[in-house]
Amino acid sequence: MEYRAKQSVNRDMVAVAILAAGKGSRMKSNLPKVLHPLGGKTLVERILDGASVLEPTRRIVIVGYESDRVKQALANYTHPIEFVAQTEQLGTGHAVQQLLPALQDFDGDVLILNGDVPLLRDSTLTELLETHRQQQNAATILTAQFPEPKGYGRVFCDNDNIVTQIVEDRDCSAAQKQNCRINAGIYCFSWSALAEVLPKLSNDNDQQEYYLTDVMAMLSPVMAVDVSDRQEILGINNRQQLATAYDILQSRIKEKWMMAGVTIWQPDSVTIDDTVVLEADVVIEPQTHLRGNTHVGAGACIGPGSLIENSEIGENVKLRYSVVSDSVVKANTQVGPYAHLRGQAEIGENCRIGNFVEVKKSTVGDRTNAAHLSYLGDATLGEKVNIGAGTITANYDGVNKHPTVLGDRTKTGANSTLVAPLTLGPDVTIAAGSTVTDDVDGDALVIGRSRQVVKPGWRLKTSTETVGNQ
Repeated sequence: MEYRAKQSVNRDMVAVAILAAGKGSRMKSNLPKVLHPLGGKTLVERILDGASVLEPTRRIVIVGYESDRVKQALANYTHPIEFVAQTEQLGTGHAVQQLLPALQDFDGDVLILNGDVPLLRDSTLTELLETHRQQQNAATILTAQFPEPKGYGRVFCDNDNIVTQIVEDRDCSAAQKQNCRINAGIYCFSWSALAEVLPKLSNDNDQQEYYLTDVMAMLSPVMAVDVSDRQEILGINNRQQLATAYDILQSRIKEKWMMAGVTIWQPDSVTIDDTVVLEADVVIEPQTHLRGNTHVGAGACIGPGSLIENSEIGENVKLRYSVVSDSVVKANTQVGPYAHLRGQAEIGENCRIGNFVEVKKSTVGDRTNAAHLSYLGDATLGEKVNIGAGTITANYDGVNKHPTVLGDRTKTGANSTLVAPLTLGPDVTIAAGSTVTDDVDGDALVIGRSRQVVKPGWRLKTSTETVGNQ
């Protein structure tokens, strides 16, 4: 008996279920396969994000191996997630059977996704669901045309793309192996129809597993939808395939930004997470890497040889051979070469943070310069401050960190040491080589160094002169 989708099914409701119970032994890792990172997100996060275009009413992750780690990794996901346990991995059909209690009162469509297929485009998932609904199918299968389909199950259809048969590669006759349409393993079901037939699945096969594809013979109609880009259905089973997926993802991202008005010199040497936002006329030089929740303003030039992660870069910033993480650089500022901004550093407009300068958890006012060889930690600098070469804020006493405050237009001489906690008012000048330990109200010259001593005619005696005097 074939089961059809109920005409009364609520086509406005869709649940997304992700198969994420497997260990992924070919990854050679203790980390569950679905938690391996790809472009700043785990595989399972990337799949959840892709499915968000469908505005699902339910998001379900079927977990098994290291289920607690998977749950913990998704604990702060932007939408509520339900977890369903598959304590034994007995095939795809067995995994989907675990949804029966969770969805017993659900009346809509269910999209079944694999936790190791992270490159599906929004448009593909949208087409799959829309075709399923418009045709009122009991099931709709995502398929692809492979010129060399060896190893893949074949999907056979009539002229209307109605599925007539699915045959595993090892069971295909010589004639059947000429069929190039393969099963991508992505399905959309009317849940009411699927729930009727799931209990009927059998494991009477060589693998003694329950195959989800076996339900297709019990449902009607079942339709195939071909994906136009075969790369979308690439599965991740080992590190080589993970690297291939990363290359594909990077090509998509860089093509998108170049078409949006971003210049990327030597794209093959550049990596950009898809969480990064770039404005028009940004220039990305070679060997530059942009990661996490990073935003780069219009006209900025980043690189060569730079790493930026989770940071805000303002318009027309010039940043070369430098590392910026969890920080803000405002418009028209120059950074580098070889600067390091980290830990909520905030650099104002029209500043210069130059050669071998490190700024950590500090705020730097507009038109302030630290041109070279300095460390600013837990500091607040006003506007038009000038930091001389070799200046450091000694912010750590061995137990706690302490703040340093420099007022507007204050200047530090070369090799100044500012021992925190310390507050210097506006218009203070620190003499070169000074160690400053006391607060200064402002408008003052501070000299904190030993007086120079000169001893005319003194020189170090040689070893010969020392022996002769004995």
